[in-house]
Amino acid sequence: MSNLLRNGLISRRQALTTISATAVGAMAATHALPAFAQGTSRKPNFLFIMADDLGYADLSCYGRREYTTPVLDKLATQGARLTHGYANSSICSPTRFALITGRYQYRLRGGLDEPLRGGEDIGLDPSHPTLPSLLKKQGYHTALVGKWHLGSLPKFGPLQSGYDEFWGNRGGAVDYFTHGTAPENGPDLWDGDVQIDEAGYYTDMLADRSLEYLDARAKEADKPWLLSLHFTAPHWPWEGPNDKAESDRINGNIQHYDGGSLATYAEMVTALDAAIGRVLERLSSLGLDDNTVVVFTSDNGGERFSENWPFKGMKSELLEGGLRVPLIVRWPGLTTPGSTSDTPVLSMDFLPTFLAAAGGAPDPAFPSDGIDARAAFAGASLPDRPLFWRFGLREQKAARLGRYKYLSIDGNEFLFDIIADPQERANLKDRHPDIFADLRSRHQQWDQDMLHDPTARSYGFEPHQLADHFGPVTGK
Repeated sequence: MSNLLRNGLISRRQALTTISATAVGAMAATHALPAFAQGTSRKPNFLFIMADDLGYADLSCYGRREYTTPVLDKLATQGARLTHGYANSSICSPTRFALITGRYQYRLRGGLDEPLRGGEDIGLDPSHPTLPSLLKKQGYHTALVGKWHLGSLPKFGPLQSGYDEFWGNRGGAVDYFTHGTAPENGPDLWDGDVQIDEAGYYTDMLADRSLEYLDARAKEADKPWLLSLHFTAPHWPWEGPNDKAESDRINGNIQHYDGGSLATYAEMVTALDAAIGRVLERLSSLGLDDNTVVVFTSDNGGERFSENWPFKGMKSELLEGGLRVPLIVRWPGLTTPGSTSDTPVLSMDFLPTFLAAAGGAPDPAFPSDGIDARAAFAGASLPDRPLFWRFGLREQKAARLGRYKYLSIDGNEFLFDIIADPQERANLKDRHPDIFADLRSRHQQWDQDMLHDPTARSYGFEPHQLADHFGPVTGK
């Protein structure tokens, strides 16, 4: 097959699809995949939990030392902990475009920036197939609890893009107590397409709503379901469960630059861990856990108070610290308890993975850029494939293939061996000019197939505000 690729006789996507199918098929023969993982009559439920701006090492099972996260640590002992989990972007909204469509976000206009900052005409086109809409065709009930951030009403929303139910916020972040962005805007809290106003700490409220959803699903035991539980924690504003006074101090204006502390951040993450614990406990008590795939991850690398060790960089950067995220998968009958995997898996891989397990496939008119990652979750390897990123701030570009990563920031180009040098310190472009040239060329060729819009904003903050908010960009 490598000769065919070199001679241009088959496309990269065709090759990846063929290789992935072969790898999973071989693994099925040797590792006895469970029946529902092979897409037979018993279809798995999916509980996909996403944190917001959680750094790679912000869980104690990934190395955090200042506090512990016992619930997610336990989940890791029950399933697989991936050490090369990647977000599709170093900021949240583009990653969410990739997750829900299974494609590089740069194929969609809305995926080029933060859509709610682009006005009411920017968002996820309801005609585009999505993970929930494709699972619905396989008989699934689907719900989103938490953050949407893929466009605003009247044109865009979860109910317009395949979810049967939605309860949460439509924008990027909310105050944890007022559930809004500023007093004059009112709460960004919705039950379906109806704006509501309820009291509570937002992280706990999302868990409460998820419990209600699980109770309802248990009454329809024969119908499989997808619950996308997308927390806003630990995204700013930095407010723990006992920080109502901080919410009052900022008067619900969430874009402020003088809040937070390491102690507050610890309270936010441990509250998140406890909320997830309540959801997993209910899943177990209802007898749903033996046929439910549970995934936990983050939408991008961490920011001001996060721990991204051993990586450099943070949210908004294409250094590993802005892209590498915790990824835990508990898949009954597929994952080995307490296992780890160093196989790269990207946000957009979950759509083809879940669909394959459910007996479906991506819409052929919108082929997925991701691949079925079940082999990685089961402890096998996936074929090496190039992964690509770009980000408008400082004209960042990145590509990874195997152990090597190409990186360009402000026109400064690098080649890193991120296995031997995870902190991306030793520039190998002169030592390995062929590898450097190959990855650079691959990125250029890939980029030609992506959308480019000079009017798109690469982030909602101006550069000087970004430095004030996150700290200086560290890549150069």
